[in-house]
Amino acid sequence: MRTALISGAGVAGPTLAYWLARAGWRPTVVERAGGLRSSGNPVDVRGAALPVVERMGVVDALRAAATHTTGLRIVDSAGRPGRPLSMPTRRSPAGTAEIEVPRADLARILCGAARDDAEFVYDDTVTRLDQDPGGVDVTFAVGPARRFDLVVGADGLHSTVRRLTFGPERDVARHLGFYVATTPLGEPPEHPRHVLLHNTPGRLVAVHPVRGEAGVAFIFRHPAVTGFDHTDTDQHRRILTGAYAGERGWRVPELLDRARQSTDLYFDAVTRVQLPSWSVGRVVLLGDAAASVSLFGDGSSLAIAGARTLAAALAEGEPGPALRRYEAAHRRHTDARGRSAGLVATVLVPKSRPGIAVRNTLARLLPTG
Repeated sequence: MRTALISGAGVAGPTLAYWLARAGWRPTVVERAGGLRSSGNPVDVRGAALPVVERMGVVDALRAAATHTTGLRIVDSAGRPGRPLSMPTRRSPAGTAEIEVPRADLARILCGAARDDAEFVYDDTVTRLDQDPGGVDVTFAVGPARRFDLVVGADGLHSTVRRLTFGPERDVARHLGFYVATTPLGEPPEHPRHVLLHNTPGRLVAVHPVRGEAGVAFIFRHPAVTGFDHTDTDQHRRILTGAYAGERGWRVPELLDRARQSTDLYFDAVTRVQLPSWSVGRVVLLGDAAASVSLFGDGSSLAIAGARTLAAALAEGEPGPALRRYEAAHRRHTDARGRSAGLVATVLVPKSRPGIAVRNTLARLLPTG
């Protein structure tokens, strides 16, 4: 039985473990964190991901964990929400409608689906990879070294496997001119079925209903910060405070203060990862590690679909040709999402007041809901 090490127990990793086990592989998933997170931003499961979760038998669990969001409202500086706007719902060929679910719940459900057929190792990470034509010798920070037939980096935008195999992140990641911060508010949403959006030039504040609790997101245009560290929460608070200094509309000062005091603050640059190839020998990348367009790129759905494509390719033969087939098939989808990122950014975070006015006018063409 062939063995695979999958770095990352988020969305792509457990999905791949599930499908590799059914293709006759023995997967091991290693995760840096001590366990699954209890919070997370809502993400969409849609498009090519829907048939995958249908075949995994987890649609009912995803529905049970889903948010109750049906649309959005644009809020002015005085706090007056506009009419509710509904977004078009897409369905799979089998009729399953797209699902919005907190990312932590999505990861939990996918890990649960794979748990009986895969080994999960938490609170550890890869520190060294040495490969030869027959396999990969892996050194871990905590556990003993082991050998695998294949290593998969499904460890996100700041992938350790990618750094060890392909070189520093700065060589493959491009800042797209935005930063994003999110945190749970610990209170019920004012509008349980609608995302509230408030814009000023180059800035967005959004309050999103999850399940009985609201979360807030700050998305803002900002050049790349010299010396930015995605693990430095104090630095993140300083950047966020400076970006929204002087904002007085709606609930922005209050929400900003909540974010600064939060112990569960997510903050990162919106980044596009671009690589000439997703594999070197018996090491391959998956999900955001391979082709991130974080925030604007349907990352979770692409990760699920990509995991299924990779597993199907590996089920057909030797890793070398299989990895090339996987990349050729899946890169078409990630490249298309990358090209649309600029348009999505323009709609979400217009640069100017005229741009906001045009966006709001176009939004009125959406159906109410």
